[in-house]
Amino acid sequence: MTKAERATFIDRRLAELYPETPIPLDHSNAFTLLVAVLLSAQCTDVRVNVVTPALFALADHPAAMARLSVEEIDAIVRPCGLAPRKASNIRDLSRMLLERHGGEVPADFEALEALPGVGHKTASVVMAQAFGVPAFPVDTHIHRLAQRWKLSSGQSVKRTEADLKRLFPEGHWNKLHLRIIFYGRDHCSARGCDGTVCGICRTLFPKRRKGVETQKA
Repeated sequence: MTKAERATFIDRRLAELYPETPIPLDHSNAFTLLVAVLLSAQCTDVRVNVVTPALFALADHPAAMARLSVEEIDAIVRPCGLAPRKASNIRDLSRMLLERHGGEVPADFEALEALPGVGHKTASVVMAQAFGVPAFPVDTHIHRLAQRWKLSSGQSVKRTEADLKRLFPEGHWNKLHLRIIFYGRDHCSARGCDGTVCGICRTLFPKRRKGVETQKA
């Protein structure tokens, strides 16, 4: 298969496997999604979903969060790691939302990435899932599978995102990035598949030898 043919097959197969694409992080609005995504850095979605109910019970909008101290926030979110930096970023971005955006999460990449602790991936998730703007957030699963499926060289996350955006229709990005994550967790994990085990890998590369994975795109 050519790279374009592999992309078409992957797109179609993942849509069959995951017709529904629920957002893995529990949230009730754009602000709680933003906070949950920030907390998910180097932390599992499962753990974030255990931690956030207590936090959002205290503050589910920027004004309430800005009134909390870093210590109060950190006492709740510490199990998510990178403490107290995450707590400080949550408090500071809440204040910035009040000062610069009227207490609303902006539907704008540049404005989101200017918030404390918010990088391009976090901004992309919020733009895609809160506002429906086409984006292709690249997490570790997507970065790994893009290389495994020879859709990108994997030189950088930025390169992977650009390669995937060229290969897949823009209208598919928001669901497809979640589908790749789901598949990476369920069928093509780093330990569960070496590029020869799961259904997609076997179809794409029927001659790939077990235990050998070529990284060239």
